[in-house]
Amino acid sequence: MTHLRIVFAGSPGAAVPSLRAIAATDHDVAAVLTRLDSPKGRTRVPTPTEVGAAAAELGLPTIKSNRPGDEVTEQITALTADLGVIVAYGAILREPLLSAPRLGWINLHFSLLPRWRGAAPVQRAIIAGDQLTGASVFQLVPELDAGEIYGQFTQPIGGNETAGHLLDSLAGGGAELLARVIDAIADGSARGEPQSGDVTLAPKLTLVDGRIDWTSHASTVHDLIRGVTPEPGAFTTLDGARLKVLDAAIARDAARVPSGQLRLDGRRLLAGTASDPIELVSVQPAGKNAMAAADWWRGRPDDAGMIVE
Repeated sequence: MTHLRIVFAGSPGAAVPSLRAIAATDHDVAAVLTRLDSPKGRTRVPTPTEVGAAAAELGLPTIKSNRPGDEVTEQITALTADLGVIVAYGAILREPLLSAPRLGWINLHFSLLPRWRGAAPVQRAIIAGDQLTGASVFQLVPELDAGEIYGQFTQPIGGNETAGHLLDSLAGGGAELLARVIDAIADGSARGEPQSGDVTLAPKLTLVDGRIDWTSHASTVHDLIRGVTPEPGAFTTLDGARLKVLDAAIARDAARVPSGQLRLDGRRLLAGTASDPIELVSVQPAGKNAMAAADWWRGRPDDAGMIVE
């Protein structure tokens, strides 16, 4: 099998398993492209991306850029790489960078393409109530997530699984798939297949996307909470203050509660929806730490408002 010279592009933790998987093969990682260091925590100390930190640990050369332009293109072209591999890098690669590696770029995407093309496929799949997802490795082309597919795997979505948990799982399986595809490209056995089926889009989520609509069905509310956890986070408002909902469950055994009303049921704090109530398990009031929802509610004044919006 031919050993390929590879440029890897990625930034968040979901891309780290793929970088490690490639680094463990006989292929040569010539450089890692990742986003610039960014301020973290209260001290706002510039901190490398998780991929950047992993690259340093592995002793791999790193190129840092949020929007690759001429300088980055020249750097990558000078590497004379055979293949570019991108996993959740966080920016769109355009020509002439797309053509810099001899075989172009392949992309690991966490959905069953062409469903959920875009920046937030895992979150959008859960919010939409999908029961099945997976990952795809495809040839990167100028059109968004539209290239031929070299490999896919499918995975069920658990009824209580959050986007964070699902992404962690897909990242591990995706790394294995990616390594297999790279080997197939190296030995000449890889065959790309055109995407088929209905195209759906998965644009990046904003803070507003995390607002809970308590007039919706319980399953819709629960899917939203799971889909935006941990980012950008689910929230509601009570007495004009934001309340983050960190963990929740559908209380199918509880009596109906009017939409948006909060009610303490034994040790459970319930919020009404258009169908079954939602049990608020863990919340974070504005300016405070996370806490058990029922404990938070018991600590509120007796005349506190009862309606969340």
